[in-house]
Amino acid sequence: MTEAQIRLSIFLGMLILMGAMEALFPARDRVQTRTRRWSTNLGLVVIDTLTIRYLFPVIAVGAALWADSRGFGLFNVLAFPVWVKVTFAVVILDMMIYWQHVAFHKIPVLWRLHKVHHADRDLDASSGLRFHPVEIVVSMVYKIVIVVALGAPILAVIIFEIILNACAIFNHANVRLPQWLERILRRVIVTPALHRIHHSIVPRETNSNYGFSVIWWDQIFRSFTAQPKGDLVLGLKEYQDDAPSGLMWSLLTPFRKR
Repeated sequence: MTEAQIRLSIFLGMLILMGAMEALFPARDRVQTRTRRWSTNLGLVVIDTLTIRYLFPVIAVGAALWADSRGFGLFNVLAFPVWVKVTFAVVILDMMIYWQHVAFHKIPVLWRLHKVHHADRDLDASSGLRFHPVEIVVSMVYKIVIVVALGAPILAVIIFEIILNACAIFNHANVRLPQWLERILRRVIVTPALHRIHHSIVPRETNSNYGFSVIWWDQIFRSFTAQPKGDLVLGLKEYQDDAPSGLMWSLLTPFRKR
């Protein structure tokens, strides 16, 4: 199997698995129609994918190949064993995605794009795919710059992309884990219950739990919230209606006047 086929297989497998777990062990009742929400969220995925393929001759893995062929970037000039380079590259890429997420919350022009993701009033596996195409473009440019500057090994980029995609689906899932499993997992990784706090309408909670995979970055940089303060309401305070479940609303909202 090719790298693209492996990534697609894991992506689809994770989406199907989390969808099944949501049906069996839901954490919350839905407030919006699943059909319209999923149509919109999956529609955004299609638009995002086509946009990236049209605008970028290479993506993150291609950027790693380019840097490697020219000996460009930090890890291409350091004489470390391959396993050390791969490990450190994955960890650094994960940290940089944490800071990218922080930037999309703190910088107003980026928040206009990212709020499309946060406007989803239900949270499930499809929410992990719900991003405005312009945000995806900005994210890809950022990722390519980091990969090239690091001289990240190709294997590290593939591993990182698989982890990122799988975790985004997992931690957005509307799944209630057994308490014993939740206690164990949240010591290391971002569980659905932890990430759900990040999608609260309460600004203090929204501006916490930025990590996608491990909780370390939120703990190190003091943005970790273990529990919501009161009843958890998802989405954005100004969009507590059915509008965010529409595809055109999602595409046009960042460009509308405040």
